[in-house]
Amino acid sequence: MFSLLKSGGILIIPIILCGLAATYIIIERCIYFSSMKKKNRAFLYSLNEALARKDYSLCEELCSQTETPFSKVVFTSLKMRNLDEKHLEEVVEAELESVIPELEHFLTILGTIAGISTLLGLFGTVTGNIKAFGVLGEGASMGNPAVLAGAIAEALVTTAAGLFVAIPSTIFSNYFNRRVNKEIAAMEKEITKILLKISGRI
Repeated sequence: MFSLLKSGGILIIPIILCGLAATYIIIERCIYFSSMKKKNRAFLYSLNEALARKDYSLCEELCSQTETPFSKVVFTSLKMRNLDEKHLEEVVEAELESVIPELEHFLTILGTIAGISTLLGLFGTVTGNIKAFGVLGEGASMGNPAVLAGAIAEALVTTAAGLFVAIPSTIFSNYFNRRVNKEIAAMEKEITKILLKISGRI
């Protein structure tokens, strides 16, 4: 495996670094969203019980203990519950906007890695082909076929490595972006219910 990667030339190094970074981001985001889902489920259950008793102190304590984007928005809603409906909605909307970067953490980098890996692979293809044609132009293909084979290997290996990194990076980048949109929609839905409970309308 090492000798195969080595045949990709100098461009295989940034591709490998992109692969390592993408792997870290994918694992970190998977753990983050899984953990957040569990925390929010337990938080929402306890919160609804506290809201039914109108125990707002306990609600705020639950928010502080949970520390997810959703709990942060709920905490702001509880703190500003005495505002009129219009201003409360504006505050909640602003808080929702402020927690979105936490959900999107690393996703821009992951999308960039997907694009860069493809371009690095293409760049390796071009440089490998340039070397191969240089060898053919010098008439060295018959005398030293190993040089030509090395140039072709560089083109093929960098292309394959770039795609190997780019494909899963693109898939997970799209998946996480869809996950963020779903989380935002779910938060908006639950926050609306909470605001209605606070106001006594349900």
